[in-house]
Amino acid sequence: MATNPILEMTHITKTFPGVKALDDVSFSVEKGSIHFIVGENGAGKSTLMKVLSGIHKYGSYEGDINFDGEIRQFSRIDDSEAAGLVIINQELALIPEMTVYENIFLAHEVSKGQVIDWNETIHRASEELNRVQLTINPGLKVKDLNVGQQQLVEIAKALSKKVKLLILDEPTAALNENDSERLLNLLVDLKEEGITCIMISHKLKETIIADRVTVMRDGKTISTLEKDEIEEARIIKDMVGRSIDDIYPKRPDYVPQDVILDVANLTAFDHRTDRYVAKDVNFQLRRGEVMGLAGLMGAGRSEIALAVFGNPKKFTMDATIKMQGENVTFKHPSDAIKHGLFYVSEDRKSEGLVLKKDVKENITLSNLSKIAKNFVIDKNSEIQAADEYVKKMNVKTPSLEQLVFYLSGGNQQKVSISKALFVGPKILILDEPTRGIDVGAKFEIYTLINQLIAEGMSIIMISSELPELLAMSDRLLVVAEGEIKKELKKAEFSPETVMKYATS
Repeated sequence: MATNPILEMTHITKTFPGVKALDDVSFSVEKGSIHFIVGENGAGKSTLMKVLSGIHKYGSYEGDINFDGEIRQFSRIDDSEAAGLVIINQELALIPEMTVYENIFLAHEVSKGQVIDWNETIHRASEELNRVQLTINPGLKVKDLNVGQQQLVEIAKALSKKVKLLILDEPTAALNENDSERLLNLLVDLKEEGITCIMISHKLKETIIADRVTVMRDGKTISTLEKDEIEEARIIKDMVGRSIDDIYPKRPDYVPQDVILDVANLTAFDHRTDRYVAKDVNFQLRRGEVMGLAGLMGAGRSEIALAVFGNPKKFTMDATIKMQGENVTFKHPSDAIKHGLFYVSEDRKSEGLVLKKDVKENITLSNLSKIAKNFVIDKNSEIQAADEYVKKMNVKTPSLEQLVFYLSGGNQQKVSISKALFVGPKILILDEPTRGIDVGAKFEIYTLINQLIAEGMSIIMISSELPELLAMSDRLLVVAEGEIKKELKKAEFSPETVMKYATS
């Protein structure tokens, strides 16, 4: 236990219908420290923080919360914020159409009497932006910022509330390497100011800044490691209950086969951003290979993939596309799906799944004709098909009728991929397939990729995690500013080479 704790949570138990999310959890956080909480998806990390912050209100759980020397009974998030505890969730709580300064002081406006003092608001917002080392005009609208900048605005917003304990739930999940490093350095600076931080992360290398790490599994605390005990292998073993000697499972060296997809002279213009997102892109994908698309955030990797996948973003585009040697025209994603090409979105919550539908409905949604008789869905066929993929993908769910909304991120991703596989594609585009999921679920997805490749499928893989791309790809295309800057064969792979062309 901590010797000078700012927080002690004891015997916390939280139950949802059909599942015990937290089972007698106890842990403490040292004042002025950086404390990581790690664990597989579904381990209970986010639920524990929602209990702490009042999102799950007092009375809905068992156990006690002692924060800053007092027993707390938070009934809503306003209560915890008033006490100096601020949580930043995975989905940022910013309003895109409002300015940065309006967002920072939203719901705790700077006022003179009954009137908002906008000059003082802008001045104070600038001070908070300086604290997080974000050099932007506070009058910009949030929608015009990139994800890394929005994350820093969220932290500035938290700091403006006189925060004592800052909780960050997967803050680097959507950030590139540079923005992630910048955020970690900021947390170290905040620690020097005396601010305590709790951080949930699946990127175990980030624990390098931690003073302590608490590992959770199946709703329980398994271990708390002090700074000199923090090792990635130890954390993984405690997280998954076994050691994973090699997180990237091996497969035989790729032997080139026939071309299954040939994209020539692809150019795409996005009128919403008034820029070319693809410029004279040419590539071939061969049967049974994993072709990686590497590049920095905003390089155009996803846009290239979407342009090929029936152009759902409605780019003005031109291209010659061949599948198995025949010219094809995809005017809509449904055309691509009919030809055996499926795209698994990086945004599983908004684009990959229907969160308010259950597991079986999501899995079968992409190919309803397969389970329909006379234009009516055969419920038995639906259940049978969904059950097959739940078992194949090892989806952890109480039942096929569980709403996908209530599944962990890793299990949502497995459902999203199951939905794609139910179509029976020849080509699968995986966009950030392991974003925001734990090391155990990553291993399962990597193993699935190897299995699909062995069965003859071809995969285009987009990832912001460079080690993942280097380990899983047979060939890499490095993308920058909508152009393919370099094609790298396996023997040419190295982080330095990729970054050289990604920043060119």
